[in-house]
Parts: sequence; C-alpha cells; structure tokens
Amino acid sequence: MRTYKSILVEKNDQLAYIIINLPEQRNPLSKDTLKEMKDALEELKHDEETKCIIFTGQGDKSFAAGADISQLKDRVPLDVLLPGSMQETYDYIEAYDKPTIAMINGFALGGGCELAMACDIRIASDNAKFGLPELNLGIIPGAGGTQRMARLIGKGKAIELILTGKIISAIEAEKIGLVSEVVPLEQLRGAVEKTAGQILSKGPLAVKLAKMVIHTGFDTDIKTGQIVEKLAQAILFSTEDKNEGTSAFLEKRSAEFISK
Repeated sequence: MRTYKSILVEKNDQLAYIIINLPEQRNPLSKDTLKEMKDALEELKHDEETKCIIFTGQGDKSFAAGADISQLKDRVPLDVLLPGSMQETYDYIEAYDKPTIAMINGFALGGGCELAMACDIRIASDNAKFGLPELNLGIIPGAGGTQRMARLIGKGKAIELILTGKIISAIEAEKIGLVSEVVPLEQLRGAVEKTAGQILSKGPLAVKLAKMVIHTGFDTDIKTGQIVEKLAQAILFSTEDKNEGTSAFLEKRSAEFISK
C-alpha cells in the first residue's frame, strides 16, 4: 500500500482500516482527505486478501468532524458537480464491492456523520456523538445526509435532527436505528472485528450481491426489487460457493468459499 498524508491504511489479515489521521483537528474531511480515501479504496478493491473495510478516526475524541470549514467558505455553485466531491466519494463507499463498517470512536458530525451513514454497518463507542448541523452554516447536509438519514431512521426523525441541528448521544443513535451497536470505547475495536468476522464467514459473492440487491430494491418499487433479487439468486445458484455452502451445512463443517 502507498502512504498518504491525511489517512493511514492498516491491514490486519482480511481487514483493512482506513484511519483519518488528523486528530489535532478532530479529523476533518478536506478535499485532499476525500481523494486519499477514494484512492485507498481503489487500491484495496484489487487486493484479494482484503475482504472488509473499516473506517475510523485517529484518537479517542473524533471519528470525523465533517467538512473542512475553511474550504467551505470559498465554495462556488459548480463545486457540487465537480469530480471528487464528498457526495461522489460517499456514493462510491455505499456501492463498494466489499462490506464496510464505520468504527465510530467519538464525534461524527456533518460530513463525518454522512460518512458513517454511507457505510454498511455502524458501531459506536459510548462517547460518540452524532449530528448534521450544516444549517448553522446556511447550507444543508449535501453529501447524501438528507437522503440516507431519512432512509435509516425515518423521515420524521430525520427532519427533526436536520432542522434543529441537534447533537445526539450514541445511546440515542442506537435507539433510533442510526447505529447497530454501542460499546465502551476500549471494547470498540473488538466489537467491530467480531462483526467483521461474522460477515467474512459468509459466502463473499452472496455478501456482494446482498448489498447490491438491498440498495437497488430500496430505491425502487418492491416488484422491481424482487426481480433484481431473483436474478441475483439465479446467479448464486450457478456458483461453486453455493455448492460448497450447502455441502458444508449438511456435513456439519465450516464452509471454504472461493468466490466462484
């Protein structure tokens, strides 16, 4: 792996950690940081050893504090359409081939909260805080926040949190369905790796297609979603992994999937 200025990439067996490494600034998400994150994901996409991506922030105070406000001041209308935008990066993360987990170890505000919502699963430490306070700056959550939050927690609660800019605790975030699990900070990495291990024990092709079917179906009507589901299942029925998975179950042993 190449080295980066504002992120670290740490590989641990089948897991790859992408760590925003600007703790003294509460891990802001500048244009350069976003580009480095996407570059790292592109590299990891072709790394056959890496099966799951975990996003986190350096230190124990902030996951990601959001966009770099000093850069926001100089934004012009066409910036939202330029390649490399925060929204484009998060769309890429949401559609990424490999499962993604947000390991939220502190503040996840603005673009940081939007980053977490773009991941497949969110697990938080008990000191984490969440919010979309962009309206305080005279703008809206523009990296998918208005859309993903409503889909995750419901339209009514999303409107409340976005219009008020309220910052909520990890416990409340779990209660409303924004995160899957809350644990003490010292147990966070273990909880994330346990969840990652559960995912990695499954057929990798099935994991990939399950993600695709869920996202596709959620953005269309149920009948179209079911057609996509049937097509994905038909593909999986033709794989060696399906034969291995069913044989392993009947033989009461662990499956050895080969992504074929």
